[in-house]
Amino acid sequence: MSSVTEPKAPATNRLGLAVKEYGGLKSTLCIGCGHDVITKQITQAFYEMAVEPHRVAKLSGIGCSSKTTAYFVERGHGFNAVHGRMPAVGTGVMLANRTLLSIGVSGDGDTASIGAGQFVHLLRRNIPMIYVVENNGVYGLTKGQFSATADLGSKLKNGVINDLPAIDLCGLAIELGCSFVARSFSGDMKQLVNLLKAAIAHRGTSLLDVISPCVTFNNHDGSTKSYKWSKDHEEPIQEIGFVPYFEDVTVEQVPGETQEVEMHDGSKLRLKALRADYDPRDRRKAMDLLSDAREKQEFLTGLIYINEQTPDFLTQLNMIDEPLATLPESKTRPGREALDAIMKELA
Repeated sequence: MSSVTEPKAPATNRLGLAVKEYGGLKSTLCIGCGHDVITKQITQAFYEMAVEPHRVAKLSGIGCSSKTTAYFVERGHGFNAVHGRMPAVGTGVMLANRTLLSIGVSGDGDTASIGAGQFVHLLRRNIPMIYVVENNGVYGLTKGQFSATADLGSKLKNGVINDLPAIDLCGLAIELGCSFVARSFSGDMKQLVNLLKAAIAHRGTSLLDVISPCVTFNNHDGSTKSYKWSKDHEEPIQEIGFVPYFEDVTVEQVPGETQEVEMHDGSKLRLKALRADYDPRDRRKAMDLLSDAREKQEFLTGLIYINEQTPDFLTQLNMIDEPLATLPESKTRPGREALDAIMKELA
């Protein structure tokens, strides 16, 4: 037997902060809710990436999922928006202060139903924001009716069968130009935390569609969003590793077996394909993969699509580095001469 002991994980990150510094209020969600597992991984990802808590902007809409932002990074800035309107608030936040790291937590109802109109514009603009959908296929706050992401043929506890096709949030995101699209499962914690760390390093909209079983209304036989169904049917696309920009790369990469994607901040995302030669940088292949999965009723998880070359919305607008919210009135309010010149041009 080896006498070598495993090194203990450091008690603090590179900022000198303990993981508890990234926590929040005690959860009031149902015991066993998948959302709480996601909260834990968000907390861990921000801790491991050593994000300064005061730089985090936490945004949400309405629903069980939208309570989540109260449970992590208590020292961050939080805003609970009107139902379905969180994308507009998030857009305004990043326009006002581009130095913030924005994370929005939404649900399948908040995103795919009442908020669909705002969600699609967030995607096509490529707002620099992490967008987590805690997807359980039902409206948990209003007694478990089917949401727009409920799969065709899925069954409620009362025996009602869903006869409408589901909106595929990942497929929609790729179609509209989202530059980081991933799907995960709250029960697959290692995969989820690495995807979250990659989303933190990405510059643009990072969509994470996370299947998060509702233990009260949608965790029974016949549900395609239950823990058992998800565990039995999860098909990972790749094994995911992540090396932050501030850590030395010590793992050797085997040519031809592992793809490496360099993130905006210099971090390395390592993808060992579990599906033959799948390249998440190929938009057409990503769309084909999702289409095939729907036909086969497969539940695919992993990084589905990434494009680190697409400029984010703030870059497209040629915005200055200084946050607009901190600019003095002398720079934001045109003088009389400027207004006179504008009026002459319109004459």
